Amino acid sequence: MFSVLKEPLGPRPAPAPRDGGVATVEKTLAILEAVAERGGATAREVSEALGFPLPTVYRLLQALVQSDYLVHLTGQHRFELGYKLDRLGVSLHRQIGIPTTVRQEVANLHRLTQTAAYFAVYRGADVVVAYVVDSPAHPRLTPLNFGFHEATHATAFGKIMLSGMSSEQRDQYLDVHGMGRLTDTTKTDRSLLYDELAHVASSGVAWEIEEFVPGMTCAATAVRNAAGMIVGSVAISAPSAELSERRRHEVERHLRDSSNVVSRYYRSGALRRASTATL
Repeated sequence: MFSVLKEPLGPRPAPAPRDGGVATVEKTLAILEAVAERGGATAREVSEALGFPLPTVYRLLQALVQSDYLVHLTGQHRFELGYKLDRLGVSLHRQIGIPTTVRQEVANLHRLTQTAAYFAVYRGADVVVAYVVDSPAHPRLTPLNFGFHEATHATAFGKIMLSGMSSEQRDQYLDVHGMGRLTDTTKTDRSLLYDELAHVASSGVAWEIEEFVPGMTCAATAVRNAAGMIVGSVAISAPSAELSERRRHEVERHLRDSSNVVSRYYRSGALRRASTATL
């Protein structure tokens, strides 16, 4: 798994004191994530990975099994993901649901640019990858699957979101999420990032060149609703060696065209009508 999912992305505020119930929930979720990351694990493996006492791990694993979030493979003494998680995943996809019009436009972007193409939405305080179109010849970046919402300062669609924030909102966001170094070219200085974001806001296009993954470059443009607010972005990724200056201009043109198509859909009210129809 890509390291950005495991390592903290910068200093975070000291956590508030937790009562016993909150601590138990946090331990339970940590155990669930540990089993998921390993594709299954024994209680001892989970205990050693997390540093939790073995009796505590056994107790919480059994609670997860009883709730169908894990299954216990008795003969192998291992725990694997349970069936209820699939229902949660289906529900999440339904909530973030990407309209057919948007899916078609992302697929068109992939075809025209010969790159992996993405659609990200802004959900709460995060920018979340909601849809990806790629191919064996033009694969997605390894961590950029559905639900990815890390490294906003180092991704093109993240920079689009940050560029649309006020200075106060941006400071608050980065105070919480930090600006961890992912590659040798990741910007970890706020003043440098803010200078870039000013350019992104004026040009309408965000680029990141090997700031997120070595050897890879990404670009993104904003999707706006009827009020002019940024609600998402379309983006591409490709090996840096494949993006000459001429090709970058072509990519920018296709990105602008795609974001205009998707923005028209969001401005039309079709998304709101579709959501109302499902109630």
